[in-house]
Amino acid sequence: MASAASPRPDVIQPPPGPGREVSAETMRRIHDEVKTPHKYGVVLKGETATELVDCPSVFRHQGRWYMMYVAIRDDAGYETFLARSDDLLRWEKLGKILSFRREGWDAWQADGGVSLPDWRWEGGTHALGTHDGKYWLSYIGGAKQGYEPDPLAIGLATTDDPARAAEWTRLPSNPVLSTAQPDARPFESNTLYKSTIIRDEAESLGWPFVMFYNGKSAVHSHEAIGMAVSRDMVNWTRYGADFVVDNAPGKPAISGDPQIMKIGDVWVMFYFGFRWRPHAFDTFACSYDLVNWTKWDGPNLVEPSEPFDEKFAHKPWVLKHDGVVYHFYCAVGDQGRVIALATSKDLRAGGDGEITAKP
Repeated sequence: MASAASPRPDVIQPPPGPGREVSAETMRRIHDEVKTPHKYGVVLKGETATELVDCPSVFRHQGRWYMMYVAIRDDAGYETFLARSDDLLRWEKLGKILSFRREGWDAWQADGGVSLPDWRWEGGTHALGTHDGKYWLSYIGGAKQGYEPDPLAIGLATTDDPARAAEWTRLPSNPVLSTAQPDARPFESNTLYKSTIIRDEAESLGWPFVMFYNGKSAVHSHEAIGMAVSRDMVNWTRYGADFVVDNAPGKPAISGDPQIMKIGDVWVMFYFGFRWRPHAFDTFACSYDLVNWTKWDGPNLVEPSEPFDEKFAHKPWVLKHDGVVYHFYCAVGDQGRVIALATSKDLRAGGDGEITAKP
């Protein structure tokens, strides 16, 4: 990996102190705002019974909705695809945007998701921001075939049109973060997983671009969520000596696939959990400063309850549009590994919402 041999910056240490805790009352208010008790059902599935789809991330571009998602066929590895919708319910597959390279550090894994989304919960555009005149995605890549084989590292790719089903251009300096780098922290010593990048316009940490991602340690295969920061989207510096969100330390538990939104003055991190409560599920944490996070300890946002998600209901992408909260997630059940949707209003035929069409 080219970046492993390059000089690495020192890990940035945040200001000392525990930070401001989010009150229990505010946590309950956030939960009531983002909860999605109505399961609409499966909105995207593989072309065959053996094709697995995963990791939705949704954005709006020129008046239409788009979903980046990943798929694995014949156990080869993940590639990234694009789908389009006019109503967030019915999705048309457009094609592939990040393919196998068949050589190098990311030969057989290319698991991508959006970067620089509009994180405003109320009044946001849901559009993707640009930097240096380009749209960006982050992805996890790996040289081995299979389902997320260790080690995986984080790379970046760009395009001038995120709505076009065409190959994105990978950075020549990839991977930007890897386990081989000497500044890798204990929680990410074994592999790196899904990342999300936001633009912090206030530069509250002193940096305009902030990345959250989960890493796996060599001890107990435990996964937690940490941070990195950048000024140019190319060169990344790890932030903090360790993770910022973790659950069930000492166990093979997972806290992963973070997504960041902001509700009022509160940053909200949606993420999934596994092996520290029953099944796999989505939950959230809140922060005032992006560094010190208060974890929600109440009911899960989504969890297995239907035949299509009876095993796993996890890996969130959550947004609010026209007064309705949409929670896209990866479901595993009687239809295989698919993308499903839960909503704050019942949008199924005969429900209390205004949209009654089913895909």
